[in-house]
Amino acid sequence: MSALIGYARVSRRGQNPEAQVAELYRAGAERVYVDHGESSRVAHRPQWLACLARLEPGGTLLVRRLDRVAGSERMAIDTLSGLKDRGVDIRSLTEPEIDTTTTMGRALFGIVAVFAQLRVDTIRDNTLRGLEHARAAGRVGGRPSVMSPERIEAAARMREDGKTFAQIADVLEVGKSTIHRALARHGDGRTHSAN
Repeated sequence: MSALIGYARVSRRGQNPEAQVAELYRAGAERVYVDHGESSRVAHRPQWLACLARLEPGGTLLVRRLDRVAGSERMAIDTLSGLKDRGVDIRSLTEPEIDTTTTMGRALFGIVAVFAQLRVDTIRDNTLRGLEHARAAGRVGGRPSVMSPERIEAAARMREDGKTFAQIADVLEVGKSTIHRALARHGDGRTHSAN
């Protein structure tokens, strides 16, 4: 028979998880992993990771409520998807719709997965549309360069005076590759030198 593994969590160290643990054992859990004082928004909780390591394909994760494992909608979807990819079911004691061991639970999860993918695709499309609009308006995304026009001019003058890229980088307190890129864009013909 497939393993039924429980997971319980309390947000504060002073809270007592015994009621959760007792419910999970009564529901048939073979073992229950418990995190104390851990936020559900943190993915790398010690006992949660141990629980995941214990779950094998064909097994079932048993929780009192889904918020014990995931503190956001995105995290819940990622958790459910990850379990499904590993061939692990999940069952919530208080949320009957979250039970991938049943036909209805699998169907509902399929619908959630479709909407999650739609959301990801919509965000991606909106981002691409925004970037295209910015490019058309002459803007380029990303972090502003540390090399202002004045600094590029100073670097070009130092280069003309025979300074190496490393020396210029030290003076301007930037990386050598930053100087290479800035002077290449500026049109310094000596940027390919090994210096």
